[in-house]
Amino acid sequence: MKQIFIILAIFLLSSCAELQQVVNNLPQTTGGFGLSNIDISNGLREALDNGIDKQVTKLTQKDGFYRNQLVKILLPQELRKVDKTLRDIGLSKLADEGLKAINRAAEDAVKEATPIFVGAVKQITFNDAKQILLGNNRAATQYLESKTRSQLYQKFNPVINKSFSKVGADKIWSNIITKYNSIPLTNNVNPDLTDYVTGEALKGVYAMIAVEEKDIRTKLSSRTTDLLRRVFALQDR
Repeated sequence: MKQIFIILAIFLLSSCAELQQVVNNLPQTTGGFGLSNIDISNGLREALDNGIDKQVTKLTQKDGFYRNQLVKILLPQELRKVDKTLRDIGLSKLADEGLKAINRAAEDAVKEATPIFVGAVKQITFNDAKQILLGNNRAATQYLESKTRSQLYQKFNPVINKSFSKVGADKIWSNIITKYNSIPLTNNVNPDLTDYVTGEALKGVYAMIAVEEKDIRTKLSSRTTDLLRRVFALQDR
């Protein structure tokens, strides 16, 4: 059994080394696999652009978060007892309105994301592209997150705070918490949800980009252009 594990490890390491060597040896001009460094960089940019265009824009639409079970924002763990208690005493409609309000705020915030993503995608270098191409099914998404998360947080946070006021979330939550705190034998809760919803909105954005990236990496049918087909064929080898 030990010998089998050793042989398997050698095989995996050799395969990774061969793939790395293939990419490292790609010429600066077209030839070899018919791809230049520029082609590879452009292919990765195109894959990320697809994720932004096809997936992130869905989140900006009405119910883009609320009706999407992958990214729907629920209450923070410590407040879910509030939601459950309200439903238990027949106030499900009020609880639903609270959830809709925080998801609407996230939808508003995501509208600020596209210009920041576009700037980050344009900055991808060939070395970045190599690492992404050799990475896991979320490598491109992780790259984008590392380049945009801080800036997006700064953009999202005030928009979500403003959205809470615009859609009446501040009043809705004040009503919810007031009612909850009036229930006998409950501990009073006074949550500030802006930071929490900002973080959850960011998670949702990257989750949707990752959906598109995984499809392009694993489904030939999702490689909708010649460039995507040629670039991602390298990772298939």
